[in-house]
Amino acid sequence: MFSRFAVSTVLLAALLGATTAHAQSADASGTWLTQAGDARVKISKCGGGICGVIVWLREPYDTATGQPATDSKNPNPALARRPIIGLPLFSAMQPAGPNKWSGQIYNADDGSNYASSITVSGAESLRVEGCVGALCGGETWSRVSH
Repeated sequence: MFSRFAVSTVLLAALLGATTAHAQSADASGTWLTQAGDARVKISKCGGGICGVIVWLREPYDTATGQPATDSKNPNPALARRPIIGLPLFSAMQPAGPNKWSGQIYNADDGSNYASSITVSGAESLRVEGCVGALCGGETWSRVSH
């Protein structure tokens, strides 16, 4: 979901503490910088929920090949060749409360999907949380102004 792209950070972080207060009438739509600052994810409304796609990487090229970074950890050989930029991290996350959505998020570090939630925690911050079994963790993304 996000180490190489801040994806595994969500899954492997320490157990969650208290969450921040919800912003009133907040909107998750926009471009967000991951906590590590290594990827930007564009979130838009889709199918009654929200979708997120990687639109920028700090290191967009594979250092071994010099070619654009690909989803090389995906167990499906056809998907393992797709570029990371343009990769959907989540699609159609459904509303789960005020300014909160839940669903599955993709982890490009291991090619798997995990249970996740996304909460707008302020006008400029988004909390992304994920769980592997009983271990849950998360990180805070910052809104990118254009």
